[in-house]
Amino acid sequence: MSPQHREALAHLLYGLRTGGMVVLSGEIGTGKTTVCRHFLAQLPANCQVAYVFNPKLSVIELLQTVCDEFHLPRPSAAGGLLTVKDLVDPLNAFLLQTHAAGKTSLLVIDEAQSLSMEVLEQLRLLTNLETNERKLLNIVLIGQPELRQMLARPKLEQLAQRVTEQFHLGALDAAQTEHYISHRLGVAGGQGTLPFERAALRHIHRLSGGVPRRINLLCDRALLGAFVQERHRVDRRIVAQAGRETLAFAPGRAPRRRLAWGLLALGLATLAGGGAGAYFQQKAQPQAQWLPPLQAPSAASATAWRAPVTRPATPAPLAAPAEGLALHLSPALNGAGKPP
Repeated sequence: MSPQHREALAHLLYGLRTGGMVVLSGEIGTGKTTVCRHFLAQLPANCQVAYVFNPKLSVIELLQTVCDEFHLPRPSAAGGLLTVKDLVDPLNAFLLQTHAAGKTSLLVIDEAQSLSMEVLEQLRLLTNLETNERKLLNIVLIGQPELRQMLARPKLEQLAQRVTEQFHLGALDAAQTEHYISHRLGVAGGQGTLPFERAALRHIHRLSGGVPRRINLLCDRALLGAFVQERHRVDRRIVAQAGRETLAFAPGRAPRRRLAWGLLALGLATLAGGGAGAYFQQKAQPQAQWLPPLQAPSAASATAWRAPVTRPATPAPLAAPAEGLALHLSPALNGAGKPP
């Protein structure tokens, strides 16, 4: 785990000791589940855990799942329909017995951003189960950034006030990305220097955004590409090809050719609009204020203008520096492809 993963784990453990509700959020693929596994592995022996991995439940279904996780017998209901009271009463009795025996009860809900407003309100009511010393049920909510947005709503202010610890997992920086790749290769049995060039490592961090799951996909495909080409090191070109194959549907990554045609269309529209504006501006001015005609170009410039442009058989590779506007437009201007 990276330093921020260890910090997130420390928040979870501290929240368990102090009691209450803990929130762990992070982008997709940043390692929330990994932190949760480490957290569950370090729980003391006197801690009983109910783990909910499918949060798309109603209030009754959630309470039934919690009772099942704590191995409580299903209550019988009159008419075959269970009520919230039918499930909360035995759960409260179980939590009191657990507390009297010196044990701790923990409820962990993964993908908590999918919880409905009714279920979140029921979770708030479960936090009311307490003694004079502490809460009877500790709750850990793990989810994507939408979870934090949900808790910030005015309707859930009472639930947000019950949160004692919260931590947000961000992406890895460039140095952490390199260390992460080195660690993964070491666990897999790799020895010696990394099979990635420095430019390739920088490009991996740029394409993946520092998200561990994307780093895994990108490096795996890049290593496969180097193996197919019988190369011992992965360069930037192989990483770029791996990115086109694995991250085509990643958020914020549009195909370069489509982007090039879009920028070209925007430029032509701007030129057309500017020309029309100049035309109407000239028509609105008196004839005496018009600018004199342009001078004829010199013979040298005319010859240079009329010189044919030799197009190479194979387009030259793009330069490695920053991907500016010219780099994005080059595939569209040199005929490298047609618009989708």
